[in-house]
Amino acid sequence: MHRLTNLIIGIAVTIISVSMWAYINQPQELPLWPDRITGFAYSPYHADQDPREQLYPSEEQISQDLQLLSGKVKAIRTYSVEGTLAAIPRLAREQNIYVCLGAYLSRDTAERNPQEFQQFLEIAKGNRNVVRAIVGNETQTLNTLDYEELITYLDQARKALRIPVSTAESARVWHQRPDLVKHVDYIALQILPYWEGKEVNQAVDYVFNEVEGLKQAYPGKPVIISEVGWPSRGRDRNSAVASVTNEATFLRQFLSKAPEHGYIYYLMEAFDQPWKADIEGAVGAYWGAYDVKRQPKFEFIQPVIPVPQWQLLAAISAVLAVITFGLLLIDGKTLHGRGRSFLAVVSFLAATLIVWIVYDYSSLYQSLGSIIIGLLMVVGMIGILLVLLAEAHEWAEASWSRERRRYLRLTSLPDDQLPMVSIHVPAYNEPPEMLKRTLNALARLDYPHFEVLLLDNNTPDPDTWQPVEAHCKTLGERFRFFHKSPLAGFKAGALNFGLQQTSPDAEIIAVIDSDYIVDPRWLRDLLPQFSDPKVAIVQAPQDYSDGCQSAFKAMCYSEYSGFFYIGMLTRNERNAIIQHGTMTMVRKGVLEQVGGWAEWCITEDAELGLRIFEQGYEAHYIPRSYGRGVMPDTFIDYKKQRFRWAYGAIQILKRHARSLFSWRDSRLSAGQRYHFIAGWLPWLADGFNLIFNLAAIIWSGAMVGAYLLKEHYGVAITVDPPMLLFSLLPVLLFFFKAAKLIYIYKRRIGATTIQTLLGGLAGLSLAHTISRAVLQGLFTSGMPFIRTPKLASHSGLASAIASAREELLLLIALLLSIYGVAATYGIESADILFWVAVLVIQSLSYLATLVVATIAAMPDWSARFIGLREIERPERVYEEILATSSAQDNS
Repeated sequence: MHRLTNLIIGIAVTIISVSMWAYINQPQELPLWPDRITGFAYSPYHADQDPREQLYPSEEQISQDLQLLSGKVKAIRTYSVEGTLAAIPRLAREQNIYVCLGAYLSRDTAERNPQEFQQFLEIAKGNRNVVRAIVGNETQTLNTLDYEELITYLDQARKALRIPVSTAESARVWHQRPDLVKHVDYIALQILPYWEGKEVNQAVDYVFNEVEGLKQAYPGKPVIISEVGWPSRGRDRNSAVASVTNEATFLRQFLSKAPEHGYIYYLMEAFDQPWKADIEGAVGAYWGAYDVKRQPKFEFIQPVIPVPQWQLLAAISAVLAVITFGLLLIDGKTLHGRGRSFLAVVSFLAATLIVWIVYDYSSLYQSLGSIIIGLLMVVGMIGILLVLLAEAHEWAEASWSRERRRYLRLTSLPDDQLPMVSIHVPAYNEPPEMLKRTLNALARLDYPHFEVLLLDNNTPDPDTWQPVEAHCKTLGERFRFFHKSPLAGFKAGALNFGLQQTSPDAEIIAVIDSDYIVDPRWLRDLLPQFSDPKVAIVQAPQDYSDGCQSAFKAMCYSEYSGFFYIGMLTRNERNAIIQHGTMTMVRKGVLEQVGGWAEWCITEDAELGLRIFEQGYEAHYIPRSYGRGVMPDTFIDYKKQRFRWAYGAIQILKRHARSLFSWRDSRLSAGQRYHFIAGWLPWLADGFNLIFNLAAIIWSGAMVGAYLLKEHYGVAITVDPPMLLFSLLPVLLFFFKAAKLIYIYKRRIGATTIQTLLGGLAGLSLAHTISRAVLQGLFTSGMPFIRTPKLASHSGLASAIASAREELLLLIALLLSIYGVAATYGIESADILFWVAVLVIQSLSYLATLVVATIAAMPDWSARFIGLREIERPERVYEEILATSSAQDNS
């Protein structure tokens, strides 16, 4: 039945996906391309050639170009006579092509310009097919030549040549400098509506209006369109979208109407010129009607299809989607149809997106630098998609599972069958009164066979540990106190020491933190789970008694709840929980079998759980609170705790990589591997996110710097924003995770909207801390244990902000990047808008850190002051699981 449902869903989503590809790629009817057009702007460079490096095409290559254009064009317009370009008029004459000859004038006024100009005059005089001359190309628009110097060159050319002479400029320059018109024989108009941000279907009329405007301004002066065209690639400019379809649309519409007006024009341009990308940005390479390999970029006669290979791309995306969908449904028998449909949609959207991005990027002209950047971006894209798929899988399983794989059976045992339990309470420099309350709660346990070992390691002050020792004596022989100093190994060392002191009769080791007040029924309710010899761990959630003590702690409590009442439940379904070092019980024999607690790891609890799973044992997670401790009192301690968890996770991944990623020498199931890897994947993503943020700041700075250099100093360099599709992925992931958080918190743990948002804010504030922990964990291994102080005193606002100084600096850098990019480029273009959106989203975690640090510095701000109350649903989660388990037992 499940296979049939999956098949139906897969087929339905495939049909919808292919239909979307087909709809987007409907053939577009356009006017026919004429048999012969008036003119092409012609630069002859191939992919490996660049005039800035004096790498020119051979005369043979130029001749081949002109043979290709012969019969298709009446004339060509050139830009320079340097190198082999001087041969163009002669070679064009052999193909009966007229030439509008250009002289390139630059800032090099002392040597290059005079040489270029003299050679230009000689070639113009020596070739009768040169019918028109253009001295300088946009020198006033780009401010590359002094105006008086341009006038001198124009006057000399008009005097020396018998053909019409002009200079090529935009309509703005011609209108602003009417005196320039007196020094030319005709107006050479550069009119590229893309740069003006015009929508493609309005662009042709815009061209004609600009031409007519100049004719009216200068009656009797001929106007020739020296450049007119549309790019096939590049960033959007307001309403102007660079695409192959839009290039075909503009050119074919223009060519159908230009004869009606009798215009002389030169289409921009014959062939793509990749070398221009460094000067004009990516768009500079893509103005040709033919690509750099001299192949037509679109249909000249037939209807235009946006992506001619769309059927192949649709098929590839469908295959990838089916594979992804199938992988997500491995062991997915408990999912409702809604959950399966949700995963199918996510799989097809993810597959389509990755196929489109790879296709789109691979169609660019590549240099070594762009290949490296592209590979890095693809790796980042794959990482984002993996995180998104893992998040989607957890969303589906937490929300739309119809039954549980491992349902909870609560049983009771007579006292004479209950095993002996040794409860270990490690402590270092803890407040004596707090420890006394913990011990008193243990003394009230409703359980016949247990002992308590309080393991004080390395506490320096006897006034701190001796009152606790004395209190243990008052509680009877069950309570034993050990003070050991020096003792290596931190908490793991203390627990291993305790294991050596444990009663030989003990079968179960239970561990709680020194601040936990346990429920009297903790052991009696949970110990019967060990009746199954395969069970080695029984875990209850961490819980806290001070969740409503302040606004800061209420936020933290909401953030913690997501892991203990959502993540741990889904992991428990595949016997893959994260063991945590409080409210945990482990079979003593198994603990000794695997070698005790790992003193090399600062998250010895999670590492022990994985080692036990590797031996084929099981764990049970009981989502009911049986003990409550206290949360970190300050934001800096909250950050330190999360740093330890993330750093320890990387330690575990490195040490257990073979077991997690290889099928050999491990008894881990596929589900266990998945949950350990996927569970820590968001933290790994946070680590690389810091690298991305630093790169984004540098990239944005380069964009602004290149713009300022070009505007104020005329330096011909452009840095474009990343491709829109690459920018789209982080934005999509952010909103996907936000939607998941809101939906799943409300559905699974009954959190209010304000609890959900502020819990999310607390989690977001730790992103940089996790980033540093992950990166340090990848390259180091000896980080010492970081203790979370109990009942710590609150620091002031200044100290709280100081604890977030790194985040503050990164926030300032990102805000400056946002302002710089938006102020210099505007946000009308989609790619700029999305890049700014990415920068804004990336800055939110650093802003969240400052906000949470500020709230943490205000202990008098109550939870109710910001609309928070204690989350009540976790207890109901436990009751629902019991009800579900009972129903499944009955069935």
